[in-house]
Amino acid sequence: MKATHQPPTTGQVTPADLLRMAALYLRRHGWHQGTYYDTSTDTPTPPACAAGAIGIACAGHRVEHFAQLDPDTLADYLATLGAFVDYLDTHYPLFLVDEDGFVIDEHTSPYSWNDDPLCTAELVIAALDDAAKEWDRLHTEGGER
Repeated sequence: MKATHQPPTTGQVTPADLLRMAALYLRRHGWHQGTYYDTSTDTPTPPACAAGAIGIACAGHRVEHFAQLDPDTLADYLATLGAFVDYLDTHYPLFLVDEDGFVIDEHTSPYSWNDDPLCTAELVIAALDDAAKEWDRLHTEGGER
């Protein structure tokens, strides 16, 4: 390699990377329940719910509605949220049931899980980190076991 050769410094960002970024965001800026972001504060980096933190990790900024994302960023958001849902289904199942006792959705809603009164910031951050490890284990050759 010549001294002037500049090797690439970036690789493909994976859902695991974005899950870790979302966990880091919550550690730095705080966790929120009820909406994507805490609207009582006027800051570009408000406390966020798990899905809101994933959105910020994908877009690099607060997004009011994820349908407003460009196609590539939306694809990253949906893949990362899907990886998180897969993890929640296995480790923190929370199924919504209608008034007749029928399961409404066969997958754990990250929104309902985040907003559960028993949920805590520590639990959400740990789940995001653990979901990232799980994604790496399942998708990376030689990944964490």
